[in-house]
Amino acid sequence: SVSHFQRAVMKIGDFLIILALVLVVILVASRLFDMRGHYDRVVLLRLAEIVLILLVASVPVAMPAVLSVTMALGARMLARSKAIVSRLESIEELAGIDVLCSDKTGTLTENKLTLGQTEPWAGTDAATLILMASLASRSADNDPIDLAVIAGLKDPSLLKSYQQEKYVPFDPVDKRTEATIKDPSGKIFRVTKGAPQVILALAKLSGSDLEKANQTVNSLASRGYRTIGVAVAEGDGPWVFLGILPLLDPPRPDSKSTIAKARAYGVNVKMLTGDNVAIARQIAMELDMGTNIQPATELFPGDVTKGQIPFDAAQKIEEADGFAQVFPEHKYAIVKILQQNGHIVGMTGDGVNDAPALKQADVGIAVSGATEAARAAAALILTAPGLSVIIEGIAEARRIFERMTSYVLYRIAMTIALMVFVVLASIYYHFFPFTAIMLIALALLDDVPIMTIAFDNATVPPQPVNWQLDRVLLISSVLGLLGVIQSFGLLYLGDTFHHLDHLQLQTMMFLQLVAGGHLMLFVTRTRRAFWKPPFPSAKLFFAIVATQIAAILMCSQGWLVPPLPWTIIGFVWGYNLIWMILQDVAKLGVYRILDPVHSWKRWLFEPLRAAMIGAQKTAR
Repeated sequence: SVSHFQRAVMKIGDFLIILALVLVVILVASRLFDMRGHYDRVVLLRLAEIVLILLVASVPVAMPAVLSVTMALGARMLARSKAIVSRLESIEELAGIDVLCSDKTGTLTENKLTLGQTEPWAGTDAATLILMASLASRSADNDPIDLAVIAGLKDPSLLKSYQQEKYVPFDPVDKRTEATIKDPSGKIFRVTKGAPQVILALAKLSGSDLEKANQTVNSLASRGYRTIGVAVAEGDGPWVFLGILPLLDPPRPDSKSTIAKARAYGVNVKMLTGDNVAIARQIAMELDMGTNIQPATELFPGDVTKGQIPFDAAQKIEEADGFAQVFPEHKYAIVKILQQNGHIVGMTGDGVNDAPALKQADVGIAVSGATEAARAAAALILTAPGLSVIIEGIAEARRIFERMTSYVLYRIAMTIALMVFVVLASIYYHFFPFTAIMLIALALLDDVPIMTIAFDNATVPPQPVNWQLDRVLLISSVLGLLGVIQSFGLLYLGDTFHHLDHLQLQTMMFLQLVAGGHLMLFVTRTRRAFWKPPFPSAKLFFAIVATQIAAILMCSQGWLVPPLPWTIIGFVWGYNLIWMILQDVAKLGVYRILDPVHSWKRWLFEPLRAAMIGAQKTAR
């Protein structure tokens, strides 16, 4: 499928190509009209040469390459932040995330479980309960629950007396492990551990026993403990419930502050966990995430794999702070519903069963230690645990997006400024304001600073970003048209007041486009005033300085262009610096009008309102 990035590049390219073709048609028609049947072969060849070079200079052939290089360099920066990008287009989607569905275990919590005060059932002691749970574990798997249970044994050597004949590892669907054990006397029995609801159902507890067990689970959950039920069976006999093991997985030290940072970035973090509602709510409270925790089993009572989703699920998912009792198929449904609600969704996962949800998400994120299947389905692969890696990745992606936007604004504005000016100047003044050599030199000098945009300093926008092409075209068109007025003003001054001949006027306009164009790059690179931080990177700044020195030497020494006196060169630069300020003011005005927080009415009437309030206070 075509990514958002590819669609945006194609639309921008189509706009510039159509604009260039329309203006070229107008240019050719006007020149042919001027000839009125007296066609000069030399003039026609010169016209064809100018048209061809104009089209090459105006059509954004390099745009996909420049944007791809910007994203590739950004991907390298993300890798340094412990986030590996599997496809470049995902950087743009990462910058636009407004909902992040995060696993609790290992991402929001430390995934370092410790065993709490055990709750043995009637006829069982704590030591036996832990021993039986350890027999249903396997340390070689490095599963955090298994390791925590085995670590709770006072005498680990006891395990050597038992032989594990068969072992069934934990499954996200069954939610339990099971082992067939031979004891020192040769007796065979089975032992299982897993989610309390599953174990209680296996042991067929009922009545007051079931109520007591559920109360114990809920009490522990309200204090943030995960609970593991343990049961044993002789041979193929019925399961006997042995008790409950509480496990504590504390939140990561940085999770609370990272969630607050995500909220400041306009990203809503929703927690997903297989634990019950009470545990999820307790962890959410500790992290200031809210307490609206929806049990996924109640949100989706039917088979979600067959599309059996209740009509009111979308609203509940939208308002929820997190989800408990989540199965892998629930993750996929949650992501899809959030996307249908208009969100750009990020989803974390680590298991094989998480792959469909990771694939469906706009940005699937395979956390540290994820399986190969999860990594293959993900767009972003983390090499360090924790939520902070993701949020820093989002911030870096937004910086990358800002660099791409600044280039696109500059490219469109310069195309408009060049093409419209050449066409109108040719019609009004009846001569081409540039020679073919000048246009080629302009294109070459333009490429140098453009390639350093990828290294520029950029701010992190406070809200998710995306390609709002109407805004991009409006801002760049305003700057481009101001560039046309700027060029006409200079041409008029050079012709009327400095009395330059046509050859000198062409050199002056060449210097104007080189200097004015690159100064415009300082305007487009930031949404703030150009003199405020973040300041241009050293690479961008010195690239622009180098091209300006080259252009000035060409114009002063007459290299490839007719020479200009130093007084005219200084005049051109002073003129461009003034227009740079005017363009920046116009840019700030357009951004303010487009800002939903500062609508045009507020922009227009707020100063008047403030003046009236001040007058009233003075009168009092």
